[in-house]
Amino acid sequence: MTGENKDAPRAARGRDSGDAGLAGRARAKSLCQRHNLLPAEDLEGRRSLIRELFGRTGESFSIGQPFTCDYGCNIEIGEGFHGGCGLVILDCAKVTFGDNVRAGPGCGFYAVSHPLDPAMRRMRIVYARPIGVGDDVWLGGGVTVLQGVTIGRGSVIGAGSLVVGDIPEGVLAFGNPCRVAGPVSGGGPKA
Repeated sequence: MTGENKDAPRAARGRDSGDAGLAGRARAKSLCQRHNLLPAEDLEGRRSLIRELFGRTGESFSIGQPFTCDYGCNIEIGEGFHGGCGLVILDCAKVTFGDNVRAGPGCGFYAVSHPLDPAMRRMRIVYARPIGVGDDVWLGGGVTVLQGVTIGRGSVIGAGSLVVGDIPEGVLAFGNPCRVAGPVSGGGPKA
């Protein structure tokens, strides 16, 4: 990574994806592999590896198997976080989850993108912007959240959605691209 502020809000930046960050990625891949190979019932062993990998965790959380990330150190999860099996977090920028966030199976959080220009892609340039997910958010299975997105507290994102822009607090949103359908209300559609 470059010497730029990795926490700069919504600031795109480029870096050579072949830089010295490869050592950090190798460490993360090793810890993810160890996590994924532990027996399913070894919850404390899996939590211990995630605590070693992530920048911050709550006391109580669960992450299903398999799990993968780029660096781990840019990921922060709050108390009561649950990530279903097949969770992918590409954390070239900070990815922050509030308390009591539920991410269903097969969710992906991609804080990185590549240039549209093929000449720039050949130079191995990537762009990273942070992702923020507020407290009490529920993301149904197969949701994809792209770089630079913030999802407001208490919102529900329907299964299979592609989230390309910010989602306000307390709403039900779904689709490709993800759009707000209305306020969250008890007994409403399932995500």
